[in-house]
Amino acid sequence: MTVDEFLAAYQAGKRNFQGIVLERADLFDCDIRSCDLSRAQLQGAYLPYAKLSRARLTQANLKGANIGNAFLQAADLSAADLQGALLSFVNLRGAILHKANLYQVNLHGADLSGADLTGADLRLADLSRTKLSNTLFTQADLRGVNLFRAQNVNLIGAICDRTTIGPEGYPLENFETL
Repeated sequence: MTVDEFLAAYQAGKRNFQGIVLERADLFDCDIRSCDLSRAQLQGAYLPYAKLSRARLTQANLKGANIGNAFLQAADLSAADLQGALLSFVNLRGAILHKANLYQVNLHGADLSGADLTGADLRLADLSRTKLSNTLFTQADLRGVNLFRAQNVNLIGAICDRTTIGPEGYPLENFETL
């Protein structure tokens, strides 16, 4: 399916696109809210400013995708592979990212308020200047993460070590107690 066919099907009312292949697709500023993109192949896709609120992206492959400034409020990205993706200034309020692969992801300036990152792999991710009010990091791997100037940080239950940079710009010293 081409990008044009995909967008036309969405406009016609179709919402189930499970397993669709749209690698390196240009979906800049598209409005595809509440659609099911489970197991979709979107690696390298160009999605800045895309509207994906309440979308289902479970087990989707978004490796290396550019999703900056997109709207993913209440989206389900459980077990999605976002390794190396650009997610700066993205709105992920209330999103579910259980066991998502966020290794080396750039989330600079993102809003993750109320998001659930239980069991997510965030190693070496950039979470600087993020909004983290009521964000759950239970069993999330935050080793090597940069949280410089992040707001409302609560790392209870997270996996951290001395390579985790705290909100003040210094390595976390008492990571065992977090």
